[in-house]
Amino acid sequence: MPRRHAVLALVVAVCWAVNFVVIDIGLESFPPLLFAALRFGLTAVPAIFFVPRPDVRWRAVVAVGLFIGVGQFGVLFVAMNIGLPAGLASVIAPLQPVFTIPLAVVALGERPSLRQVIGVSLAIVGLGTIAAGRAHGVPLLAVALGVASAAAWGCGNVVTRAAGAKRPFSLLVWSSLVAPVPLLGLSLIFEGVGHWQSAASSVGVSGMSALAYVVIVSTFFGYGTWYRLLSRYPASTVAPFTLLVPVVGILTAWLVRREHPTWGELLGSLVVLVGLALALGVVDALEVPRRTAARVPAPTPRN
Repeated sequence: MPRRHAVLALVVAVCWAVNFVVIDIGLESFPPLLFAALRFGLTAVPAIFFVPRPDVRWRAVVAVGLFIGVGQFGVLFVAMNIGLPAGLASVIAPLQPVFTIPLAVVALGERPSLRQVIGVSLAIVGLGTIAAGRAHGVPLLAVALGVASAAAWGCGNVVTRAAGAKRPFSLLVWSSLVAPVPLLGLSLIFEGVGHWQSAASSVGVSGMSALAYVVIVSTFFGYGTWYRLLSRYPASTVAPFTLLVPVVGILTAWLVRREHPTWGELLGSLVVLVGLALALGVVDALEVPRRTAARVPAPTPRN
C-alpha cells in the first residue's frame, strides 16, 4: 500500500475513534435505533440524486447496507445506550479483523502473511489487556452486542471487498439507502413514536452536531475512504488499521467524558501499537529507504 493511502487509513481510524465519544453525546438526544436511521438516511438523501448507481450487483449493495448500517451501527448504538462506555466500545469495535481476515480467507481466497497474522494476534492480546480493565461493571449484554457489531463490520468488509466496486463512493451512498427502513421499523417496535417526539422536541446543538459528525466525517469521509481502500487492497491489509482506534478512543473518552485509563489499559494500548506496526509492515517500510540509501554510491571527489 502506498504511503499516502496508509496515511488516509490512519486518518480514518482517528476519525472513527473520536466517533465513539460523538455517538455517546448523540445518544443523549436520540434513541439509538432512530439515531442510526437518521445517520444513514441523511447519508443517502439527497446524495443518491447526484451520485451514480454503484457498478456492483444489487444484492451486494443490500448486503453492505444491512451488515454496516443495521448490523454494525444499529447494534453498536443499542449497546452503548444500555451501558457500553465509549472507551470500551472503541476497544471492542476493532476486533473486526478477527472476523474479517478468516472470512476473507474462506470467501475470497486471500492469504494473509505470517507477519500480518502475528501482528494482528499481538494487537488482539493488547485489546484483551485493555478490555480486561474496562469491562468491570459493564452489562454483559452490552459487551455481547458490541462484539456482534464488530462481527457485522467484518462481514461488511468482506462483502465490500468481494463486490470490487470501481466507484466505492457510489456503493457507500446507495447502500446507506438500505439501512433506514429496517432501522426505523425496529425503532418503531422497540422505541416507539413517543421517543421520536421527545427527541424532536428536545434536541439541541450537541445532538445536531453529533448527527452532523457521524454523517459527514464518520460516514462520508470515513467510509468513503474505507470502501475505496477495500476496493483496491486485500481486506487483510486494510482491516488492521482499525487496531489504532482503541488507543485514540480511550484517550478521547478520557479527555471528553472523563473515562480515566488505568496503567493496564495504557500498556495494552502500547501492545496494540506494536502489533499494528508489525501487521502493517511499518518496520519494513522504514527499512526500504534505508537500504536504498545504502546502495547509493558515494560521490566521487573532484580534484
